[in-house]
Formats: sequence, C-alpha cells, structure tokens
Amino acid sequence: MAHIALPDESLPGIVGLFNFRPETAAPLQLLAETLLRGESPLTSGERELIAAYVSHLNDCHFCHTSHASAAMAHLECDLALIDDIKKGFREIAVTPKLRALLNIAAKVQKSGKQVTDEDVAAARAEGADDQEIHDTVLIAAAFCMFDRYVDGLGTWAPQDHEAYREMGQRMAFTGYVRYPVETTV
Repeated sequence: MAHIALPDESLPGIVGLFNFRPETAAPLQLLAETLLRGESPLTSGERELIAAYVSHLNDCHFCHTSHASAAMAHLECDLALIDDIKKGFREIAVTPKLRALLNIAAKVQKSGKQVTDEDVAAARAEGADDQEIHDTVLIAAAFCMFDRYVDGLGTWAPQDHEAYREMGQRMAFTGYVRYPVETTV
C-alpha cells in the first residue's frame, strides 16, 4: 500500500501517482516522451535501456521492469532478457558506444560529479556525439527523479515480467503522453 491515499490503489508504480495528480502527470509524461521517443541520434530502444539500467541501479523494480519491457519491445527481444540488464548486458547486444554511455549513466546515478573528462572521452572515442552524451546524462538524471518518486511514495509493482508486456508495448509504440491520465495499466 502506498504511503499516501491514492484514488485507485490497483494502479502500480507511477501510473497510480499520475492518477493522483494529473496536473503533475502531464509535464512528467511529456518529459518521458521527449527523452525516450523524441528526436535523438540514440534509438528509442537504446534510450529505454539507459532508463532501465539506471532504474536497476536505483533498485526501482517498477521503473526498471517497465522500461526494460519497452526496450525489449523496441529491440524485438524476449522479456526473459530483462534480467540481462542486471547482469551487465551479457546477452543483449550493445555497441561499444552504448556501453560507454551506460558507464556515464551509471556515474550520473551516483552523482553528476562522478562523470569525468575520461568517461566523456571514452564515449567520444566510441563515436558518441554531444547530443548522445547530453541525452544520456539527462535520461539518467530524470530516471533518478522518477525512481525516487515511485519508491519514495511506496507504490506497489507487479513482480512478474509478463505483467509488464502490454505496458512495455504501449510505452514503446504509443508513447507516454496521455490526456487525460489513463486509469488502467
């Protein structure tokens, strides 16, 4: 049960919180839409992997699993590969450039000041440009906020990966902006 009285306790994670405060949901949904599906040299699948990885590092099960499910939809991978994100991408094919960007995202998750000139140089050496580095840092920072929002208010989350299949498909192919806020998962 969440730390606050939500209008519909059956809605998991951020979905329940969006239902609680639609006026804050709208800009947060737009931020997610822009970061994960907007124009970027990084694919939406790569950006969802960054979001899922940061959420894993933050130990936010709902955000990790929902965004990993969206990544699997984009990458046309089986949901069983969601756990590979936690194992450091042993099976999911990530380019050296994406691996360098994931390293930057992991540093941002700890503290933005952890990102060094060497980390950025390593990403550039793998072909990352300014926008890819920018987008990685902003996704990582935003997901620290989203994760803390979800977990700080004690929302619940389904444990089974399969419960996230439809949500991941919707996030990947329909998007994040919903006016009014949806009341179903």
